[in-house]
Amino acid sequence: MEFLQAKQKQDPDLFLHRMWIAGQPVMLAGYFSLIDLPQTMMLLQQQARHAADSERPLSALASGLGERIDRADEQAVFTAISDGCLLVVPEAECFEGYLRIVPVSRTLSRSIEAPTTESVLRGSASSFNEDLDTNLGMLKKHMLSDLLRTRSYRMGKDQNRKLTLIYMEKHTDSSLLKAVCRKIEAHLDKEIPDLIALSEDVFEFPKWSLVTRFNTTELPHNASAALGQGKVVLLLDRYPFAIILPSMITDVFSSVNDRNYPLLLANAVRLLRIIGVLANMLMPGLYVALVSVNPDVLRIELAMSIAGSREGVPYPSLVETLLLLFVLELTLEASIRLPKSIGPTITMVGGIILGQAVVQARLVSNVLIIILAATTIASFTAVGFHNAITIRVPKYLLLLLSAIFGVLGLFVGILIVSAYLASVKSFGVPYASRWKNKRSPNG
Repeated sequence: MEFLQAKQKQDPDLFLHRMWIAGQPVMLAGYFSLIDLPQTMMLLQQQARHAADSERPLSALASGLGERIDRADEQAVFTAISDGCLLVVPEAECFEGYLRIVPVSRTLSRSIEAPTTESVLRGSASSFNEDLDTNLGMLKKHMLSDLLRTRSYRMGKDQNRKLTLIYMEKHTDSSLLKAVCRKIEAHLDKEIPDLIALSEDVFEFPKWSLVTRFNTTELPHNASAALGQGKVVLLLDRYPFAIILPSMITDVFSSVNDRNYPLLLANAVRLLRIIGVLANMLMPGLYVALVSVNPDVLRIELAMSIAGSREGVPYPSLVETLLLLFVLELTLEASIRLPKSIGPTITMVGGIILGQAVVQARLVSNVLIIILAATTIASFTAVGFHNAITIRVPKYLLLLLSAIFGVLGLFVGILIVSAYLASVKSFGVPYASRWKNKRSPNG
């Protein structure tokens, strides 16, 4: 009680309310912002009437609405009230400890809605929200299996957050599971305000990395599919996405929705994504290489057409390409920050006006406008927002090498990128390998 009274002076949101339950004086403690106190008191009185005939009515009350904690320390008390629980502290000396009761909570999380960052063609249209228990329940609805296992952790000291690890027994590789659990259990004191902290402070992934070591999804059926493949899924409190470990290069081109189509059509769509990713990485560098260093590779008609489109452009091809790429990156970033009601309109009109203006001003060529527009569209054929951002980075390395060494520099850049991807590992699993599901002997 001394700890709670001192805490109340620092936080007026904490209430200490005295009442009688089953003829015994008790003190109620909790947060106004998390608990509906009048409704909770009515619930306690109703439950107390049913427990009045018991020899120990308070213990009977706990068995219906919560649990009894015999030994209480300050950290356990703070954790309980931070979770939105109600503490019932009996004032009678014969009762040691306190009761942790599940109250009538205030509605602080949004309802289950359709996804906002991922499109669903064939599948469940519900998405995760900020409540961890709701997300876990949705995932269990999609994964009806007695092999589903969960482990709960509390991360951080100053900002305590709940983390739930989910895996499929007999499907998940034991070495992967042990590596993930070992990293989490060794860094329980680390704060997790964002995914960068989770990646660098908890999992200790390299800080300077071009590829993400995990995938995120707001769709429960994507997370359940990953569990079925033997991967590990993490749910973080107040984070409306599931975190899937490990990330593989096949995740860039393969989607769960592909399984709803015939095999031939699904493979054709995956091939189209591969072509889109390669086009995004290679086309700007190939344009600069063929225009500046190796124009003799082109047919004479095509070379003359490109030369005519660049007539009057005062910059070399590398400068005009970098200039237009910079403008496109600004446009993409602005489209994310603008309100949804006006964002698409402004970016479309701004892109058309800006493109027409730079061509008429002879700052860039018509061919480059076409190439970079196709490059920008191709970058979003990759599956997942993290992957779409990742593939936009290597094209600048290929662009610089192509401007210096031509087509040979482009090939060298491809080798460098391929070697880097082959060297990336997540918990011992190579990023460029093909994921193999470890199934049970009967499955």
